[in-house]
Amino acid sequence: MRSRTIRLFAGALVTLSSVIVFSQRDLRAQSTSGSIVGTIRDASGGAVPEVSLRITNLHDNTARTIVSGATGEYQVSGLEPGSYEIVAAKAGFSFPQISALTLNAGQQLRADFKVSATDPGLTPTVEQKLEAMEKRIEQLEAELATKNTSDQAAIAPVRQPHGPLLATNSQAPDLPALPGTVAIATNATASPDTPTTPPAPPPDVVPHALSAPDAGPAVDNFTPFAYGDFTWLNGNSRDKDTVLDTKFFTPEVRFDTEYMQSFNQPVDHTIVGSTESFRSGEVQIEQASVGGDFHWDHVLGRILFMQGLFSTTTPRNDGSDEVGQWDLKDAYRYVSEAWGGYHFDALHGVNVEAGIFVSYIGLFSYYNFDNWTYQPSYVSSNTPWFFNGARAQIFVTNKLKIEPWFINGWQSYAKYNSHPGLGGQILWLPQEWFKAVFNSYAFGQDNVGLPNTQRIHEDDSIEVRYFNNPNSLGLSKAAFSLTADAGCQYGGGISCIGAPSQNKSSFVGWMIYDRYWFHKDLFALTLGGGDMSNYGRYLTLLPPIDGATAQSGTPYFTENPGQRAHMWDSTINLQYMPKEYFTWWLEVGYRHSDVPYFAGREGVTPPGGDNLYPQYYTCTSGVSSMQGSLPAAQAACGGASDVWFPDLRRSQASASAGLLVRF
Repeated sequence: MRSRTIRLFAGALVTLSSVIVFSQRDLRAQSTSGSIVGTIRDASGGAVPEVSLRITNLHDNTARTIVSGATGEYQVSGLEPGSYEIVAAKAGFSFPQISALTLNAGQQLRADFKVSATDPGLTPTVEQKLEAMEKRIEQLEAELATKNTSDQAAIAPVRQPHGPLLATNSQAPDLPALPGTVAIATNATASPDTPTTPPAPPPDVVPHALSAPDAGPAVDNFTPFAYGDFTWLNGNSRDKDTVLDTKFFTPEVRFDTEYMQSFNQPVDHTIVGSTESFRSGEVQIEQASVGGDFHWDHVLGRILFMQGLFSTTTPRNDGSDEVGQWDLKDAYRYVSEAWGGYHFDALHGVNVEAGIFVSYIGLFSYYNFDNWTYQPSYVSSNTPWFFNGARAQIFVTNKLKIEPWFINGWQSYAKYNSHPGLGGQILWLPQEWFKAVFNSYAFGQDNVGLPNTQRIHEDDSIEVRYFNNPNSLGLSKAAFSLTADAGCQYGGGISCIGAPSQNKSSFVGWMIYDRYWFHKDLFALTLGGGDMSNYGRYLTLLPPIDGATAQSGTPYFTENPGQRAHMWDSTINLQYMPKEYFTWWLEVGYRHSDVPYFAGREGVTPPGGDNLYPQYYTCTSGVSSMQGSLPAAQAACGGASDVWFPDLRRSQASASAGLLVRF
């Protein structure tokens, strides 16, 4: 059996995985702003000076207007990553419009104009260019000779806060002024009665037209995943930048508030089988988190505190905290992520970290702001959300990351039995429009009371963006995701294959989503769903009947080897994203099970509330029978009709809405 385990483990490690969390922040804490540079020339190759350019950020419609220099060059610095449009104008010339320029973090993007004259008389000849140059030299010499006199003000170059030096209209008096041109006039007619003081000498600067362009590649091909914009991905935040960032700390704040109505209308307001919505007919805070990332001199750290319903529902699905002494459930209840590590300058970066990590098995993020829908399908909901352990993030290239894990147990705080778990991810993004991720798990013993049972699991996904026109007021983007899962448990009398009567314990599932963005990505519509078959029910979330947890279990929904649970679901989600940090959403969904599972009208709470003994049957009076078998419970309660049963249904339709905030 040991040799078989080693072979299975070795095969699983072939697909050791990659990035659990994308970080838009450079690992070396460099600036995220970029710049756009270029030249403006006519059909003959001559420079066209004094051109007014308007640079518009298509995400928030903010704009900056500058004027090109005397040699036709321009530069705009301090731009946030995003999509830009450039409109140029000058009397007598026809300019092409440059749109849909994608500027990445730290990038210097080049955009040149080749223009044509609408008035042939405005196309300068070589002689005219030389004459204009001589006039300009004479003008500069005159300004230099008189700069310390009191009857004329000096002309000094003007610089925008984040832009290039701007030329002045006074250098070419025979050309008309353009809208948006920054002009500096001379004061040649100062009144003799007006007291004057000698102007300060001009600052020691080199005019932009004479300076060399900034060094560096147009695209960052070293920093992992910095070469493209991956904010469209499911499971990845769509924020392109942080509100506040320092060299030491990058804060993060999240709020997740939702309202869900189950059409089964349970009287106890309890939702069964969901990982995102837990109460029906109520406005609830699912998550309120504050924390962030620490980074200084190769030392890394992250902590994100977790308040709201997540802080109760996450620990109740993990029974490992009952192993041994000390209270792990309360120790970790209000923490979703907490780890420290070190960055090594090897390959494209290597991070070694230890602590509590959010795992992305199932493609969806643990945090709803990052996802295409609110309630994921079973393949994502029922497979791991987090793990305690250590990981090594190995950036082999700027497009490939390999990440091995050493973990206490799958989706658990502690180790159930004698074996820890091993696993990992491989993440590959060869193009901006394509993502492939492979997740593996093996070797761990993750069942309480089954010390000789081991678990293996494989979860692979792809995401493809097959349409992209971010400036469109109609369809602006379209993408789909496809995920397939397979796994099983074996050993100790349990088998991966065979008939259910042979204690079969396996999991097979898939999910697919198709998403459409509209009106410059202001709206998004997602359709999708999935299916799972789980013999042994070892990954089926336990209904919280009478307050049951993963540790206590419940006689009303057992999870014995061979027991079948086949479930499928479908979802339609609409999102409105007016700001980078805010999302409104609406969602309708339908979920079905081949066994009674979802809360019906009478709910899953005994009369009088939970009696603190969920592992036993409950009498209709609300008192626990203290018996785990039905015949014994009937005898203890007084008769067959005196045993209480929860109202479990095979289906559930729901409608929900909410808002998501992330800073």
